[in-house]
Amino acid sequence: MRLTIIAEGKLRERGLREVADDYLARIRRRIRCDEVEVRNAGALLKALPAGARIVALDVRGRSLTSRDFAGLLAEWAERGDPHVAFLVGGASGLSSAAMGRAHERLSLSPLTLPHRLARIVLVEQIYRAMTIQRGEPYARED
Repeated sequence: MRLTIIAEGKLRERGLREVADDYLARIRRRIRCDEVEVRNAGALLKALPAGARIVALDVRGRSLTSRDFAGLLAEWAERGDPHVAFLVGGASGLSSAAMGRAHERLSLSPLTLPHRLARIVLVEQIYRAMTIQRGEPYARED
C-alpha cells in the first residue's frame, strides 16, 4: 500500500516540521508515504492521486480508536486498495468539493484542532497503526 498526505498549507514552524519529518521517516521505513503541501483548496483537488481511496479529515467524521484505525488500514491493504490519500484542510477546513470526493471521513478528535497540529496527529497515528499491526511495543494500548 502507498499513502499520500495532501495538506493545505506548509508546516513552517521548525519544531512541527521536525516532528512531522520524524514520523514520516518512521513510516517510510515500512511503506511508501508521500507528503504534498498545496497552497489552496483548488490545488488540493488537483493533487488527488488517480485511483486512490480518498480519506478526508473532518471533525464530524467517523471517530476511531488507534486500534480501529490500524484495523482499517489493514482492511484497505487486504482489499487491495493500492493507494490511500489523506486530505488535511487549511484553517477553514476542507471545501465541500473535497469532501464530496472523499470515500471516507475520519475525525482525529471531537476537538477542533489547528490544521498544522492535525497533520502531526495524523502521521503519528499512521505510525502507531503500523506498530499495532506488527505488535511492537510503541503502541501501549492494553
